[in-house]
Amino acid sequence: MDFMTGPLRARVAGQAVMAETLRLQAGTPRRRPLARLFGANPLAPEARSWYTGAVGEMRVAKALAKLGPEWHVLHSLPVGSRGADIDHLVIGPGGVITLNSKNHARKDVWVAGSVLLVNGQHQRYLRNSAHEAKRVAAALTAAVGREVPVRAAVVLVAPRRLTIRRVPEGAAAVTDSQLRRWLTRQPEALTADDAARLAAAAAEPATWGHRQAPADDPSATRMSFGALHSEVMGAQLRRLTWGAGAVLTALGAAAGGVWLR
Repeated sequence: MDFMTGPLRARVAGQAVMAETLRLQAGTPRRRPLARLFGANPLAPEARSWYTGAVGEMRVAKALAKLGPEWHVLHSLPVGSRGADIDHLVIGPGGVITLNSKNHARKDVWVAGSVLLVNGQHQRYLRNSAHEAKRVAAALTAAVGREVPVRAAVVLVAPRRLTIRRVPEGAAAVTDSQLRRWLTRQPEALTADDAARLAAAAAEPATWGHRQAPADDPSATRMSFGALHSEVMGAQLRRLTWGAGAVLTALGAAAGGVWLR
């Protein structure tokens, strides 16, 4: 992975979503000992969707970390003044591509043209991702003084099934496990020098309408979120353990009943 210069190079995957998760989680009372024992979810209800999104972006970043040095990757790029961000921006031989991470673990995703359904519910991911790509294209074009084509992809994290009936419109649709292969199979669109030049421009806050990088510390955010993530996973493991114990107890009782007949 390339270590390009620029104030935005240090931002970590999911940084903006992590920060919002931590903000919503702040002030949540600690679980009582009995609740911790039985694995009660430590997340505040309003923080749960943000937490899921952050975990999804982390998984996509893990896939991107396997790309070769000819690829440049930026995460959680702050765009404009309304708190919007680009989940991942990838620049390399295959061109400039925005990636919009969507964590739909164990859900069915169906795509046909402009329609994307998650468990039968319509989502606007393709349209929104296409809009993001246009926004990035305009910003990079202004920054480097020549037209920069940008494509978009929706990255679906750990779905149970991804069914593509017709080619998606506006953005590609791939899973996180397919992502690396999909990127490396794109037709060559940029030389190494062009990719490096665009990556350097993308790493500058001014390209995205900011005087400087956001003040939040990537390392501190990642550390605080990591501690919360460990707590959530520990609670989930306890729930699974208690659930397995209940099943074994029920099976034992049923077996005992058979012997008593």
